[in-house]
Amino acid sequence: MFEFQLLTSEGFAVIFMNPRGGSDGYDEEFADIRGHYGERDYEDLMEGLDYVIRNYDFIDPNRLGVIGGSYGGFMTNWVITHTDRFRAAITDRSISNWVSFFGASDIGPYFANDQIGGGENRDFWTYLESYTAKSPIMYVKNVKTPLLIIHSLEDYRCWFEQAIQLYTALKYLGKEVRMVVFPGGENHDLSRFGKPNHRIVRLRAIVDWFNEKLKA
Repeated sequence: MFEFQLLTSEGFAVIFMNPRGGSDGYDEEFADIRGHYGERDYEDLMEGLDYVIRNYDFIDPNRLGVIGGSYGGFMTNWVITHTDRFRAAITDRSISNWVSFFGASDIGPYFANDQIGGGENRDFWTYLESYTAKSPIMYVKNVKTPLLIIHSLEDYRCWFEQAIQLYTALKYLGKEVRMVVFPGGENHDLSRFGKPNHRIVRLRAIVDWFNEKLKA
């Protein structure tokens, strides 16, 4: 990915893992985390990070950043609400609240039921406890990591309300947060198929945030 190459050219080491849930190349049982988001997938990432720190002495455990988009954005939100080991974070086209995702996303009614409820008929009225328990917005009081939120106004997969809810909650609680919003015409695929000038702005925002927070 060009994004990885850009970050390494700026002097960052990039750690890219293949956890349960977001995995590719393993069997379906390994990849299936329906009803269990933020559990073994989160542990995979933390264990993988610990392995890298133990085995590569050029990794500074006191200057770690985390970034992800879509499911990776959800996981970034989950990470910073469950650990303070990262000095900076960037969440891109993310999910913060599964309850509102159900009613706003273009795939909400079936995707949320299946992935969070654990079955296509398990909506949030019946399984509200699961929907709230798996929503990072419920744990924002734990956040100590400065966060950059990147989102597009016409992202119908992870609607803009996901970003504004998270931004508002963090601002309300006095946490450090910044948001970059891309205008109409940009959607969930901005990083891959967006207008070239917007893709450049996005990449510069990522590099600038990590330079500011991790190199000081």
